[in-house]
Amino acid sequence: MSTTKIGLGLAALGRPDYINIRPEQNIDKSIESFKANALKVLDESYSLGIRDFDVAPSYGLGEQFLQNWNDSRNHKDVHLSTKFGYTYVANWEVGFSGKHELKEHSLDKLNEQWEVSKALLPNLKIYQIHSATLDSGVLTNDAVLSRLNDLKQKHQLKIGMSSSGTEQVKIIEEARKVSFNDEDLFDSYQVTFNIFEQSTFEILKELLAEGKTIIIKEALANGRIFKNDTFPAYKSAYDYLETLSKKYNVNVDAIAIRFIMDSLEPTLILSGASSTNQLQQNLKAFNLKLEAHEILKLKSFTVDPQDYWQERSDLSWN
Repeated sequence: MSTTKIGLGLAALGRPDYINIRPEQNIDKSIESFKANALKVLDESYSLGIRDFDVAPSYGLGEQFLQNWNDSRNHKDVHLSTKFGYTYVANWEVGFSGKHELKEHSLDKLNEQWEVSKALLPNLKIYQIHSATLDSGVLTNDAVLSRLNDLKQKHQLKIGMSSSGTEQVKIIEEARKVSFNDEDLFDSYQVTFNIFEQSTFEILKELLAEGKTIIIKEALANGRIFKNDTFPAYKSAYDYLETLSKKYNVNVDAIAIRFIMDSLEPTLILSGASSTNQLQQNLKAFNLKLEAHEILKLKSFTVDPQDYWQERSDLSWN
């Protein structure tokens, strides 16, 4: 069986709107309700064996919720990861019409957000650049990279980066060039990989062989792996996922997560569950192992990255 673990990402737990085409209905979107739900999901995660939790300042109040849970539960065996580079600006306004988060990969932003994030120590194990891009210049910004290396040495952190978009492979290749005293700066890579977006497969296999931590996000393609009339091009994928779902007696999400486990075998796959029910369904991925011909068939559903990311950019926050 795969050694891949499942962790919990808090992107959908810390803010009232998120990019997902399958929102749960009738959710109380007050801060108090969201905090109570986040703590409930975190407690359920821990009780079910999850020990890895990922957050970011741009996840609304997610970092605050995670810190509250971490401080109050005082678990010694959890591994937390957070990021710098994006700021949440929707101010808990449901249906906010502008950009919900703003990117800034500057040294000032790093220092500002670190002052808050460091409260997650000593359980904070990975500190990441949030959605590193070539355009932002963060991977060639000596001041930022040096500061990250200082934090790495002082706090025994793994330094990581997350990536999105059509240039994920190029971004990872650029990150691999960064070193201090002949030691790679980046120990961890958080990457989008799923049934429809498989462009990073080869480079992630190389990184795994080098002993790097590989964290997979958006394993469910922001809900697009679930049957949806909006995406008729995925009909054959939906039909096959339904066939496997019936065969293994699990929901489609467990099949999608198991595909990543069995094909890529990353270190960690993040569940983006926003409820205990979703979390429980995700974890059923541990209850099966796909056959070789099933993995091959699922691999055939990959789409061109340009099309995948254009689709994603067209999704609404809801």
